Amino acid sequence: MRLSKSIFLVSLLMASLLNACSDHNSATQTVEGYRNAAEQGDAGAQFKLGMMYVQGNGVPKDAALAVNWFRKAAAQGDARAQTGLGYAYVFGNGVPKNAVMAVDWFRRAAEQGDADAQSNLGLMYEEGNGVPKDVVQSVAWFRRAAERGDAESQLKLGLAYGTGNGVPKDVVQAVVWFRKAAEQGNVEAQFNLGVAYVNGYGVPKDFVLAVAWFRKLAEQGNAEAQNFLGWAYDNGNGVPKDDVQAAEWYRKAAEQGHADAQYILGSMYVNGEGVPRDLTGAYMWFNLAAAQGQEEASRYRESIAVLMSPEQIAEAQRLSREWKPS
Repeated sequence: MRLSKSIFLVSLLMASLLNACSDHNSATQTVEGYRNAAEQGDAGAQFKLGMMYVQGNGVPKDAALAVNWFRKAAAQGDARAQTGLGYAYVFGNGVPKNAVMAVDWFRRAAEQGDADAQSNLGLMYEEGNGVPKDVVQSVAWFRRAAERGDAESQLKLGLAYGTGNGVPKDVVQAVVWFRKAAEQGNVEAQFNLGVAYVNGYGVPKDFVLAVAWFRKLAEQGNAEAQNFLGWAYDNGNGVPKDDVQAAEWYRKAAEQGHADAQYILGSMYVNGEGVPRDLTGAYMWFNLAAAQGQEEASRYRESIAVLMSPEQIAEAQRLSREWKPS
């Protein structure tokens, strides 16, 4: 769970209506089991019952009841429930928003070693939310969470080392923590690790490894990484030069609205590199990039306009108007 996400959002995938009904009946039975244990003072059951009210799993969603059960469990020292109360006070779910109270509950859980609470306490210090802003304290809490394997905190620690914010600047340590987070699938860390290999930042320059990390991102739909892969194939950096692959990756980024990729894809259509020569398509991509302030695209659009018929230009303009990012 992260402060940047809406609290306790849970996506339930159901294969069929029959399975959904079966799951509902099972959840209802589970609620009663937890309720019986919770009413007898079982802290674990109190926390789980609170989560069921958060999720609407076997009971109607009810933030106030969730907080009620979290509070009972938190009073017995359950770190998960203390973290849950921290989230509730941050977002005002079931209680009025109160950043000071959020910090208090996050701190109680953090001091018990709860990585989520440690990470969020780091964020509260980083933002000065409920406590005075303190980058040293922020980094200290991120470190504790990072050492427990929290990927977001590993990223934050990498950023701190990369900028020298709260710790002495150390690009080698920055890469160490980016790698830990990246290997857990953290998208921003994967991107930063790719950039590090491109620039020789804390590691030797290595376009092959840069491509490997950017490919992971590109395959997840990251437009910046897709544009980088287009550049890599375009120039033969880290991969064999391949105009067809370059055009394919530039297109993926361009279709998401990446202005530089739109400009380069337009150029490839002008020159017939990796795609058939098509001035109408080129004009469309130049037009879209120029609309985002890409100055080279604007100049190239005007330069090819003299080679096109009025009908071709009108068609390209129509395609531009109708285009929507994917």
